[in-house]
Amino acid sequence: MASPPVLFLKNIKLTFGATPLLTGADLTVGEGDRITLVGRNGSGKSTLLKIAAGLVEADDGERFFQPGKTVRYLRQEPDLSAFRTTLDYVESGLTPGDDHYRALYLLNELGMTGNESTASLSGGETRRAALAHVLAPEPDILLLDEPTNHLDLPAIEWLESELKSMKSALVLISHDRRFLENLSRTTVWLDRGVTRTLDRGFSHFEGWRDQVLEEEERELVKLDRKIEAEEHWMRYGVTARRKRNVRRVDLLADLRKSKREHRGPQGTVKMAAAEADASSKLVIEAKSISKSFGDRPIVKDFSIRVARGDRIGIVGPNGAGKTTLLRLLTGDLAPDSGTVKLGLSLDMQTLEQKRDSLDPETTLADALTEGKGDWVVIGEEKRHVIGYMKDFLFSPEQARTPLSALSGGERGRVMLARALAKPSNMLVLDEPTNDLDLETLDLLEELLGDYKGTIIVISHDRDFLDRVVASVVMSEGDGRWLEYAGGYTDMLAQRGKGVEARKAEKSAVAPKKESTPSVAASAPKVRSKLSFKDKHALETLPGRMDQLAEEAKRLHALLDDPGLYARDPKLFASTTEKLTATEAALAAAEEEWLRLEMLREEIEG
Repeated sequence: MASPPVLFLKNIKLTFGATPLLTGADLTVGEGDRITLVGRNGSGKSTLLKIAAGLVEADDGERFFQPGKTVRYLRQEPDLSAFRTTLDYVESGLTPGDDHYRALYLLNELGMTGNESTASLSGGETRRAALAHVLAPEPDILLLDEPTNHLDLPAIEWLESELKSMKSALVLISHDRRFLENLSRTTVWLDRGVTRTLDRGFSHFEGWRDQVLEEEERELVKLDRKIEAEEHWMRYGVTARRKRNVRRVDLLADLRKSKREHRGPQGTVKMAAAEADASSKLVIEAKSISKSFGDRPIVKDFSIRVARGDRIGIVGPNGAGKTTLLRLLTGDLAPDSGTVKLGLSLDMQTLEQKRDSLDPETTLADALTEGKGDWVVIGEEKRHVIGYMKDFLFSPEQARTPLSALSGGERGRVMLARALAKPSNMLVLDEPTNDLDLETLDLLEELLGDYKGTIIVISHDRDFLDRVVASVVMSEGDGRWLEYAGGYTDMLAQRGKGVEARKAEKSAVAPKKESTPSVAASAPKVRSKLSFKDKHALETLPGRMDQLAEEAKRLHALLDDPGLYARDPKLFASTTEKLTATEAALAAAEEEWLRLEMLREEIEG
């Protein structure tokens, strides 16, 4: 006999303003269940999870939670401000009967010490502390909203393993397909305010969803035909019969009402990349390139040939130097040794991991047109900005909305729209899947599949890598990088293992609760935020490096004159001296930028 549910929601209804968000949502969670909650951005998934956690009260419907059971909810944006250190925060979620050592154990596993100040945490550190906070008590139910956000691949794989080993029931919201496929056994689809349940894992969801929508489309066709038949009777039927058949008139009114009130599925993003003329067949040739920061090698003796049309993924833990390798390959950073040769006619477009290039005060329309009127030019096609906005699921009313008012997913779509509008034959994508819902990811993957140019992508999304790339460049540690044929799964099969999570130093003896503060205090202090000076230097050094490189090029051109020394020995000597100083300043600027970039990667991990 099946055990009673630990938690259930029945016919939940909730309206924000004049818009109904939930109109009949159900959720049943039994002991040990593994449920994924899926739906478009803005469909109400997070709100439903908050109602399940008891944090939001529904307008109508029933919520039952079995007495004596425990639940923990992972917010997308947790607030740690009431606690001094990360260990204080994690321990606050424990009950008297819980193992307090587990708090420090989980923080260590997630690469933290427990001594970090909550006032200066990066997004990645906040997410890891919040995960430790909800995992430590091993509750009866875990409600996890985007648990993989801000995590790198080692941390995602560790979290997956940890959740598999726990007895807690899980309800997961995530855009990471592989994560959902590996953990879920039931799928709940929230669509247009109501839920449908599939008693199978996420790997079966998309085929089932398509069948549901196809059946709905067939029913709408039947409804249209029925309305047409009734309208024909109304127009051409006998007047006396019309008067006697009030019920039939009411039926037509009901049919029309059903048609009017039908909420169709949300539109899909329409993407097309503006492609430039083809580049040369050889796009990048790197021979024995190396780059170090002090005694730490970032890239060591790495060689690769990238041909037109190649699709390459770069994989490694945060702090391994993925961005540095990318800058070396694209010619944005000079190697310490070795050579990088770029092909002819390269037209490169970059999609950044951060949204820093988006001015928060710029309106959506100006961001897409770059402030140049009301038109967007995509290849040889000229599109009105409102039409182009609709392709990316923005309404016309949002045209004058400042970017600061957009959600993370919406800003991600803006970045995609901007990058894809510009002609290119090479796309460089740094974490392109961040904040995108599953349907938008589908279309991005389809677009990249049709793209005729070259693609280099940094990503922690294993499923995305499997669907998009043809080879993976993997960090092997100590500055070594190896290329593996195939996607992420192929790399895993060839290598025999994924990326191991970096761990903080731990005490050899498991501390008791009362000794925990001293353990945390003795742990090495971790810097968790760039200073204003470092942040300013990180932003301005690339421009300074470009200026120094141009100056060095100018001085080299002067010295290339074979008659300069004979004509003007003093000018020759002063130019040589300036060149030496300029090249030394350029090397120092590159080293400083590299140091700060590595520090940023480690902090944000």
